[in-house]
Amino acid sequence: MTRDSRVLVTGVGAMTPLGADASSSWSGLLDGKSGVRLLGEEWAADLPVHLAAGLTVDPASLLPRTEARKLDRGEQVAVLTAREAWQDAGAPQVEPERFAVVIGTGTGGILSTLGQDDIFERAGMRRLSPFAVPMLMPNGPAAWVSMDLGARGGARTPVSACASGAEALALGQDLIAGGRVDVVVAGGVEACLHPFVIAAFAQMKALSTQSSDPEAVSRPFDVQRSGFVMGEGAGMMVLERAEFARGRGARAYGTLAGSAVGSSADHITASDADGQAFAIDLALRDAGLAPADIGVVHAHATSTESGDLAEAQAISRAIGGHAAVTATKSMTGHMIGASGAVGAMAALFALRDGTLPATRNLDELDPRVELDVVRGEPRTGQWSAALANSFGFGGHNVSLVFTK
Repeated sequence: MTRDSRVLVTGVGAMTPLGADASSSWSGLLDGKSGVRLLGEEWAADLPVHLAAGLTVDPASLLPRTEARKLDRGEQVAVLTAREAWQDAGAPQVEPERFAVVIGTGTGGILSTLGQDDIFERAGMRRLSPFAVPMLMPNGPAAWVSMDLGARGGARTPVSACASGAEALALGQDLIAGGRVDVVVAGGVEACLHPFVIAAFAQMKALSTQSSDPEAVSRPFDVQRSGFVMGEGAGMMVLERAEFARGRGARAYGTLAGSAVGSSADHITASDADGQAFAIDLALRDAGLAPADIGVVHAHATSTESGDLAEAQAISRAIGGHAAVTATKSMTGHMIGASGAVGAMAALFALRDGTLPATRNLDELDPRVELDVVRGEPRTGQWSAALANSFGFGGHNVSLVFTK
């Protein structure tokens, strides 16, 4: 990229199972905390899965009641995290037509869809919420945030399963680098902790059914991993054209230097090392970097055997085994469409602070994983570039490269 087309990250917001904002979520990752808890709801008793990683605070409690009742839980979280990122960036003064929003999600307003269907079946259409359609729309989070912040340059919604949040950041980078806009609020959101969703993932054997020690269940790259833990949350970033950010005197966390969005075209749910390696290679080329330049990797690593092994092979092929690797889903669970954006935040903050969170619950590294996976205590170092991976059902492969 030329200097003027660089894309800077000037604001960050997050709500995760570790905290209600970006700062507390990052501190939780560095402290090695776990957001995984037993499900106390009655409906969980009949399921084979009895744990999840829920938010630390009800987002509805942070909004006026009249606003909260119009929004699906995911939309509530999106609005709150976008506001946090926007204020963190200093609320840029930008022409509305030069300002866009891109927010990805895997399931959209699934809680509202299922909840309103229950009401319809039980009490009929007259009891449905007049906001049912805006609450269930997958584009709802992007639409509400665009209205809340006044963005008229587009409100877009990548829906690419677990890669949605990362793809939103990649699209945001493209919009700025292509000269379409100066500022983008981009990220991902997911709120789908519901018996139907958990049962569906459990039926395909993707979720761990262990529950004796909830905080120890999510264990990416460990020989005892048994499936992932469902989570919820959101991550948002304010992306700016470098020249625009400099003109207003903004401080930046770093640069979104490269990205790649690929598709394996192989299997609807299986991971594909070749496709993932291809995405990593394309992202490096987009950033103008060599494999040796990558100092840290935030792995997608969901704690499934096939997924973890495929990604480990992809990283080894594309950049080698020299980089320090972390897998924070060991603490947050898998936030589906939000995971890529929160993982990007972790990669960016690792560059900023010179500290990479350790992977929790990694007691015995799978010998087939030939990577330097950080465990025990956070790793410190001076790194100039970081890679963040996100892969989703459907063969969606997204890699992001950040520079200090």
